[in-house]
Amino acid sequence: MIVALQTGMQLDRIYLDTKVIGDQILQIKKLATLNAVPISYVPVAKLDGFNVTNHEGIIAQIAKVQYQNLQDTISFITENGEVPLFLILDGITDIRNIGGIARTAFCTGVHAIIIPDKGVGALNEDAILTSAGALEKISVCRVNSLMKAVDELHLNGIKVYATEMKSEKSFSDVDFSEPTAIIMGSEEKGVYPALQKICDEKIKIPMAGGFESLNVSVATGIILYEVMRQRVLA
Repeated sequence: MIVALQTGMQLDRIYLDTKVIGDQILQIKKLATLNAVPISYVPVAKLDGFNVTNHEGIIAQIAKVQYQNLQDTISFITENGEVPLFLILDGITDIRNIGGIARTAFCTGVHAIIIPDKGVGALNEDAILTSAGALEKISVCRVNSLMKAVDELHLNGIKVYATEMKSEKSFSDVDFSEPTAIIMGSEEKGVYPALQKICDEKIKIPMAGGFESLNVSVATGIILYEVMRQRVLA
């Protein structure tokens, strides 16, 4: 496990027995943090359910998606003379929504999806299947903190927009031809309030009939197709 983390092996998640302690465990925790690999603390019965013999209280899942470094991705995009377009997922746990979002993102020219190392649905085989393989084609950047990711985007001259249904500004009034990142929040809680505060602007999708909620995958598609209209079809 330590060697895998030290050599940069892509891991999706580490499952750790709540009762396991020791210097090696401390080192694994430190390396996992450095590599943005989430750790789930579980009872030993959960580990036994993986049908892995001699797991010694710890099991790692190899990632199905190859995660990219955010700054390296930004640099690659700009060096190719392209205008960055990022999609940030905050608190979206349903893998069907994630798969649908990834599919639309790939089809509308999103360069990369940014996800946190905790509080997001697993990018597993089911998510890849739901995305029709898009998750294997689009870049995914996994970060320790979305707050820090927004700061990094700002340092690179990228404007960040948070979706908020009570916002005064419609998404169609935004100039998406500029370097852009869009945050989509969960249907239940929306974008985390502290994250909203550090964004450049909050935007909404106007809706008729007083109905205040769209499926997050559908909402993402509406906004991304407006971005594509401005960038490609205008």
